[in-house]
Amino acid sequence: MQLENNRHNRTTYMRNFEELGIDFSTIKVAVVDDIPVNTLLIEKFLQAYKFQIVKASNGRQALEVIERESPDVLLLDVMMPEMNGFEVTKHLRDAGNNIPVIIMSALNSESDIREGLSAGADDFVTKPIIRERLVGSVMNNVAYLTLVKQNKK
Repeated sequence: MQLENNRHNRTTYMRNFEELGIDFSTIKVAVVDDIPVNTLLIEKFLQAYKFQIVKASNGRQALEVIERESPDVLLLDVMMPEMNGFEVTKHLRDAGNNIPVIIMSALNSESDIREGLSAGADDFVTKPIIRERLVGSVMNNVAYLTLVKQNKK
């Protein structure tokens, strides 16, 4: 029954986004995590919806990937070598980059979430990752960007 409900929810969700004219195969998502198994899991979640995926394994690489690939959404771990996710987010916002940033972290205290949002993150998803929560956040951020672009026309 649970599997059937998930399929129904995904189909309904996709139909709603199709009505907005969103083709997820044209959306590029940067996934940044220093633990390869986490990156692989998130990649599998997103590939089910046909998103394009680019990856990085630390904060400095994330900035390089963003510069080179221009992703539409950034999924960002917090605790990484070289530059943590909060620092990456603050760097992006200070540089005027408004890419939607979704922080993914095992840090889940109110102060951690506040720190991420204060740095400029658009959402905070706690680990262990729940697929529907993560994908829903990505889709909602993509829908928001689409509506903003449509309203500018």
